[in-house]
Amino acid sequence: MIDENGEQMGVISLEKALKLAEEKELDLVEVAPTARPPVCKILNYGKFRYEKSKRDKDQKKKQHVIIVKEVRLRPKIGEHDFLYKMKHAREFLEAGNRLKVTVMFRGREMVYKEFGYKIINRVVEELSDISKVEKGPVSEGRHIVLFLTRK
Repeated sequence: MIDENGEQMGVISLEKALKLAEEKELDLVEVAPTARPPVCKILNYGKFRYEKSKRDKDQKKKQHVIIVKEVRLRPKIGEHDFLYKMKHAREFLEAGNRLKVTVMFRGREMVYKEFGYKIINRVVEELSDISKVEKGPVSEGRHIVLFLTRK
């Protein structure tokens, strides 16, 4: 058992430990239930939970969430449309996001997958100054997918 100051009190019976916690108007909390004998601690459980939630919230603030943005293209995309999509893709990468480039095929376009790969290669070439290929290009059914990240 451990008291409220963090000092070890040795092995104590459950009844005696509960009585000590009650005298100090604190809670008896089982810290390590798998240990033999189980380790218990006398503490203010409400304060303990509050501090734990505060620590968890603080750790969550320090995490960096990676967002995946997607740009969808077609094999017969026009020049202006392509440049417009590349402008947005560049903005996503500069903001620190991952970029998923998808070339979608409809109907008979599936026969001409080489057009999709040409578009993908052009995207890689267009964004090569600020990005690197993370994964791809991979053909998944009616799509060709490519993942880019910032250099």
